[in-house]
Amino acid sequence: MRRFFPFLLALLAAGALAQGHRPPKLEPLPEPPPPPPLPDLAEPAVRIPVQKEDLVEEVRDAGRVIALKVTPKGGGKPYYLIDKSGQGNWMRRDSLEGVTVPMWPIKTFE
Repeated sequence: MRRFFPFLLALLAAGALAQGHRPPKLEPLPEPPPPPPLPDLAEPAVRIPVQKEDLVEEVRDAGRVIALKVTPKGGGKPYYLIDKSGQGNWMRRDSLEGVTVPMWPIKTFE
């Protein structure tokens, strides 16, 4: 208790000295510049050249398109457009061979 009392006294004295100190004259900050205009979200950012007659099937994950299956109208071989990075970089694949599905352990046994 005797050690705590001088500490408390010093703390109160420091607080009293700090009240007498006046800060320098402060000036208000200037107004920030207006934010840049946002792009129109109604238009898609990436355009994929697909023929209008082709059948396009979307594969979605959490509302985001991650792959497209394009089947040509004239009976051609279907191909896939896959977005691996999620950044809109579409890669064409003629088949889904070699595409890995997400795998993780559900339960391990010892």
